Amino acid sequence: MSYAIIRNANYKKDNLAGLYKHNERKNTNYSNKDINKNNSINNYSIKQCNTTYSKAIKNLINENNLKCRITSYTNVACEFIITSNREFFEKIGTEETKRYFKTAYDFVANYKNLGEKYILSAKVHMDESTPHLHLVFVPVMHTKDKTGKEITKIACSEYWKGKDSYRALQDNFYKYVTENGFDLQRGKSTSVEHLSTEKLKQITNYDNIKYEITNETIQPLETKNTSLILAQNKSLIEYTNKLKMQLAKSYSAIEKVSKLQNENTRLIQENNDLKQENYKLKDYISKTFEVVKHLFDFPIDRFKRIVDNFVKNMEK
Repeated sequence: MSYAIIRNANYKKDNLAGLYKHNERKNTNYSNKDINKNNSINNYSIKQCNTTYSKAIKNLINENNLKCRITSYTNVACEFIITSNREFFEKIGTEETKRYFKTAYDFVANYKNLGEKYILSAKVHMDESTPHLHLVFVPVMHTKDKTGKEITKIACSEYWKGKDSYRALQDNFYKYVTENGFDLQRGKSTSVEHLSTEKLKQITNYDNIKYEITNETIQPLETKNTSLILAQNKSLIEYTNKLKMQLAKSYSAIEKVSKLQNENTRLIQENNDLKQENYKLKDYISKTFEVVKHLFDFPIDRFKRIVDNFVKNMEK
């Protein structure tokens, strides 16, 4: 059974260089032993980024007047990893594989009214065990400011607003690719969307291993010649069964950690928003004192004391 798989990871500005080097195969060595560099010549771009991701984002901000305030905590880019299993790609062949990834590219360009120009890069990797697409984009929202003026801003938290945002992504992606003629099942819902690319791949493989182990019955070796082999085989079965139990427990733990990571990301964003709001309020109050001072020629220190006393009385 083959699934329509789409997973997301969010990136801050300090992580973009490493992401760019991995996707464009700029590194000399890779910790991922699944990469066969001899096959990297078969990798191709649906959309090529002709500069670094950081410079591309700066260009988009300047050219499109994007509203944003980028700090070390700001998620400025998202990456979709889009794939299925190896059997699916072997079955449909080279040309249909290309059409699958181009269909996925078109889906992202139109999803939530994103716009193709905000896709930084779309790179298909054919040098690993399973073909997959790395699609990096800037999470922009087309909205209105407080005055009603239409604006476009970088807002990852708004792009993924709502606890069911990833479920909606999977639902819509599955619907889109199947309507375009690909015979796939809907991808399984998991809580791993905010993990790094490497962790994401590890858990995806973990899912496959867990499924295979828990659904395959291990039988003892049939032989009449060597009692030693039978004894070793029995020990192996017992050991494997223990591993299966540990595997299930570990999977549950990973899911819990993933949920906590998602919640932590949300809280960090809310905390940053509150800090910004607090800064704006302090600045507004300070300017108000200055205005009163100049308009009424009133000592600002005395005015502050009056305000402080008024606030204290209100609190009582």
